[in-house]
Amino acid sequence: MNEGRRQMPWYRQAAAVIFRHMVIKGIGTTLFIGVFFGVYFYLLKHPAYQITVMPITWPDRLIGFQPQALPLYLSLWVYVSLPPALLATRRELYGYGLAIAATCLGGLIVFYFWPTVIPAVDIDWSRYPDVDFLKNLDAAGNACPSLHVATAVFSGVWLHHLLRRLGAPQWVLIFNGLWCIGILYSTLATRQHVAVDVLAGLVLGALTAGLSLRHHTRDSQQQENPSRNG
Repeated sequence: MNEGRRQMPWYRQAAAVIFRHMVIKGIGTTLFIGVFFGVYFYLLKHPAYQITVMPITWPDRLIGFQPQALPLYLSLWVYVSLPPALLATRRELYGYGLAIAATCLGGLIVFYFWPTVIPAVDIDWSRYPDVDFLKNLDAAGNACPSLHVATAVFSGVWLHHLLRRLGAPQWVLIFNGLWCIGILYSTLATRQHVAVDVLAGLVLGALTAGLSLRHHTRDSQQQENPSRNG
């Protein structure tokens, strides 16, 4: 049966998996995002300690403000929904949920004990109403680590793993990597974060993704070879 599944085109395998446990995937993702933003905005509006202004470094000077990067920035919310959509079993879904929750919790703990903000920039936001709307919705606080970056990297690493498991071609893997990099770039280009925030978010996302995938792979191997546990 597994052999027949491997012979199916990768996109057919993906389509079949997406429709499994749709209620859990849909409700779980919605609840997770709702709870996360509730805590995120509370910490944003009620910092517990003195706020630190993050430094401007040479990458921030190198990358200018680019309002056209906003759609790429917002595409994160599509991107982060792809890995859980490609998970086949409830066990995988619960494990993934715990791992992404740990990633966000790590960032929120930092935000509580070390509230940060990006420095003010000399830009007339009224000239860019779409970006101005984002700035009013998501203020410049809770900057480091960038959870926008952390969740993008976490999702990108997992998505790469899942696409390889489905046998996706190289161009799909490359597209996934470019999309992830584009989201990271957009956080600087929209002036939502500075380079230090991005670097911290990258480390957080890569670390939690690596640890969770290691556990996921070991768990999968044990299920496939139960005799080894005897």
